[in-house]
Amino acid sequence: MEFLTKESFKNKVFNFESETEWKFLGEKPAIIDFYADWCGPCKMVAPIMDELSKEYEGKVDIYKIDTEAEQELAAMFQIRSIPSVLFIPIAEQPRMAVGALPKNGYEQAISEIFNITK
Repeated sequence: MEFLTKESFKNKVFNFESETEWKFLGEKPAIIDFYADWCGPCKMVAPIMDELSKEYEGKVDIYKIDTEAEQELAAMFQIRSIPSVLFIPIAEQPRMAVGALPKNGYEQAISEIFNITK
């Protein structure tokens, strides 16, 4: 799991400064967990994301974005409530899930959106 800044986001996910249409730069599907250190539900999601990053290693990239530190990225995705989790398939538009889900909820989303199983 990797924490993204604006610069690393532009290099690994989407360069919004040079592209106007969504163009995912990753080589495998990705999940971005938008969180804040003060957010209780975010603290419940964090260990789940850690587990998923290990269980889906090599199949799905999992990133975290601190909405307090990276306000421009949070605004770009219209993050109004956290945790918000962005699922990014390779060749489709990203999909957002808002609120904390149990682990099996994220596993189901990975299966349905990415067509990937453990």
